[in-house]
Parts: sequence; structure tokens; C-alpha cells
Amino acid sequence: MKSLQHSLLFLVFIAATLFSCKTENKKVVKTAAIEFKKEGTLTIRKGNKDSVLTKINIEIAETEYETQTGLMYREGMATNEGMLFIFPDVRMHSFYMKNTLFPLDIIYIDENLKIASFEENAKPLDETSLSSIVPVKYVLEVNAGLAEKWILEVGDTIEFTKL
Repeated sequence: MKSLQHSLLFLVFIAATLFSCKTENKKVVKTAAIEFKKEGTLTIRKGNKDSVLTKINIEIAETEYETQTGLMYREGMATNEGMLFIFPDVRMHSFYMKNTLFPLDIIYIDENLKIASFEENAKPLDETSLSSIVPVKYVLEVNAGLAEKWILEVGDTIEFTKL
């Protein structure tokens, strides 16, 4: 009788152990990298002159989802790429680097397509608010260090075309 009780207890113990422990490993879901999608070109000129500082390919963020997400979750961009945010209104706009994995220069542009201010070397994953100094309609994000390389200044102008 004791042998039967021990056997039953042993079986209950084994069953409890088997059913109470997770045997499956957690599954890691890997999503595809978000690729740059060329939707236009943008030229930056020195002041109002014909002197071209640079020409880049741009991805355009216009919808609420696109402007909220921006370059988040991306691993980087090529040197000749940027994201142009086009807002429906002219006002103070703020950006932060939450979920942005690489440093950026953030260039604030007024409704007349003149550079109003810029923030250099915004740090990845930082949630500090980076605001335009004056009301703007456009914002251009490019790889960190390009504003310095281009010798960008307030008053320089941009022009862009959509594909």
C-alpha cells in the first residue's frame, strides 16, 4: 500500500513538474529593417545665392503617422539621404530622439524655405525635447555632422521637389 502511495505521489510530482514549467523558449520576433524610400530631392543653397551647398535624396513625412514616427527604429541613412517633414501649419515644432538609433542634425525651416535654426548632433534614444526657436513649417533630418560639413547657417535656403 505504501508503495502504491509513493508511486502515486511520484506520478503527481512528475505531472506537476511537467505541466507547471514552460518548456518553450521565448520567440524573438525580428522585423525587417526599414529601408529609405526616395520620394524627392532637396537642394540647400548658401543664403539667396546660386551657390549650392548640397543636394540630397529625401523621404517625405507628411501624414500624422509619418511625422510621429520619422526615422525611429532605423539603423541609419546614407550620407546623401534625409527626411523632410512637411507640416500643415506654421508653428513651433519639437522633436526628440526616442527610438532613434543614430545621431542626427535637425534643421528647422520656415514657410519661405529659409533655415530658421538647427540642432546639431542630437543624441540617439534621448527624449529631451529639441524645439525650433521660431515657428516653422518644415524640418529636415540628416546624419549628424552634415550641418557642420556643409557650413550651414541660419538664412541658407532650400528647395525640394517631390517625385
